[in-house]
Amino acid sequence: MIPYTDFLYFGISLYAILPALVTGFFKRFWKIWLVIATALMLVVQYTGASSEDAAPVSGIVLVIGYAVLQWIVAIIFLSIRKRGANRFAFYLAIFFGIAPLLVAKLAPIFQFEYPFVFLGLSYITFRSVDVLLGIQDALIKEVKPLQYLTFLLFFPTISSGPIDRYRRFSEDWVRERTSEQVIQDIDGGIHRIFTGFLYKFLLAALIKQYWIDPLVDATGLLATVSYMYAYTFYLFFDFAGYSAFAIGFSYLFGIRTPENFNLPFLSRDIRDFWNRWHMSLSSWFRDHIYNRFIFAAIKGKWFKSSQTASYVGYLLNMGLMGFWHGTDWHYIVYGFYHAFLLIVTTWLDKKYKGNRLLNDSGYFWRALSILITFHLIALGLLIFSGRLF
Repeated sequence: MIPYTDFLYFGISLYAILPALVTGFFKRFWKIWLVIATALMLVVQYTGASSEDAAPVSGIVLVIGYAVLQWIVAIIFLSIRKRGANRFAFYLAIFFGIAPLLVAKLAPIFQFEYPFVFLGLSYITFRSVDVLLGIQDALIKEVKPLQYLTFLLFFPTISSGPIDRYRRFSEDWVRERTSEQVIQDIDGGIHRIFTGFLYKFLLAALIKQYWIDPLVDATGLLATVSYMYAYTFYLFFDFAGYSAFAIGFSYLFGIRTPENFNLPFLSRDIRDFWNRWHMSLSSWFRDHIYNRFIFAAIKGKWFKSSQTASYVGYLLNMGLMGFWHGTDWHYIVYGFYHAFLLIVTTWLDKKYKGNRLLNDSGYFWRALSILITFHLIALGLLIFSGRLF
């Protein structure tokens, strides 16, 4: 059963949520129920799942097997890391961390069957790699099995995020909430769940039925432009609604999963957009891909200037993000399109310091920059949709 797609899922999830509302007030029991509820909901979500990304029969076996494998990799790497830095061990651990996802992404290109795919493989991989990088940076000193597996398999966010970080999750895991904090979490969770219903089942559904569907077979420039706007708003409300559900459920279990969207269509430039859109994903790529590449490039003097390193970093970062979405051309083009926009924006800001379009706080210039940015975003999402291809 795919989470948050129909009302049956919400009905079943009440059996996990209602006890959570009670056990949250008891320090000894809320964590126990968090583990039990996650195990039960994993069975619901992965038994008889029907999705292109989910294994039809053995999904629950695959997801548990993958999680245990990643824990073994983490504890072995942690044991080696405690003796000192070991680059070969680090690269090997990363290889084992990303190999299942990498093969799943490459399988369609080389046209071979790959049976070890399950719903949420990408998002679990992000979490497991985050732990490995934390161990490498000596920021994670221990990986307790129950805590690690719950982090990896936490059912509200396992299928499509948001992407949490192990150290942030650990803070909630050890946090002893007061009754007031429990009530605040419940209030925050309910608020987000109702937001999710508004976004996904009302606004996104109406946009799809009355705007997108009539344009599916339409041709011509006007139809394409109309589809661009429709798809942009539909994708936002659908995905933001999904994220709101996941965050709301998390809060009810005492886990404050990070927000995923922050008024992205009010972004002033593309850099601002990626600080507001799918924030857990963009920040993961920024921290673990872009920043690491820049640090290595500057330290190793790979380029004549740090600005060139930054531009290459954008191409690498956004290219990988596009590839992560899929191997179809429109995903790859989408990634490099945003890399190009980031490069141009950074160049303009450096070349023309204090230019009004990017920096003037006046109402007119701010509104103009938001309007231009929105249309650049919409064009990118039109590319992402595949309609142009």
